[in-house]
Amino acid sequence: MLLVVVALIGMLMWNASDGTDLPRVAPEDMADRAFRHSQEAYDVLGFTRTVPAGQESADDAPYNTLGAQYCYDGGALGLEDRTVDGAYGMYHHWALDHVPASRAVPGLRRLHRRLRDDGWEVSSYTEGGKGKDWTLYVRRDGGERMSFTWFTDRRYFMGGAAVPCAYDPGWTEGGEPYHPDSEAGSLTPPALLPSTPRSGPAA
Repeated sequence: MLLVVVALIGMLMWNASDGTDLPRVAPEDMADRAFRHSQEAYDVLGFTRTVPAGQESADDAPYNTLGAQYCYDGGALGLEDRTVDGAYGMYHHWALDHVPASRAVPGLRRLHRRLRDDGWEVSSYTEGGKGKDWTLYVRRDGGERMSFTWFTDRRYFMGGAAVPCAYDPGWTEGGEPYHPDSEAGSLTPPALLPSTPRSGPAA
């Protein structure tokens, strides 16, 4: 399970390819932005269960959390890999268990169409066959990304949204080392709320 979460976060990572030309935005504002993307997707997917904030300790359990990661500057030639001090990249990720095919399959197809129509670029979309997982990865100009995976054998659904890097207005150059994860640790997302009920088994 840990490897799955790490893979999801890795997919959502965004490098500050434009160097250090980043806006100054409070982490809570960027957290709200990431969560809104997840909530909108959750509604389109048609899930009818509330997912409270928090990380479950058991494998394949529902969760709803915020996180932040370092941002990286590729340098003038794009060949470097150094962190941008005082900058963070906020992401929101969530999961839902016991999701049947009758909910996941039409939901992902519907979400694929909606995001494409709303101007998101579909990086990858895979409709899994028997015993194969379904995946949807999208991105948008400015560094926004989302990912969704439904594990058919476990009936487990994972989603995530990441927003562009920004400087923390509370950071002072020359001060204490900046740790994005500690900033995210003080933030709690709202509960993911159910969408308007649709026909089919609840998920």
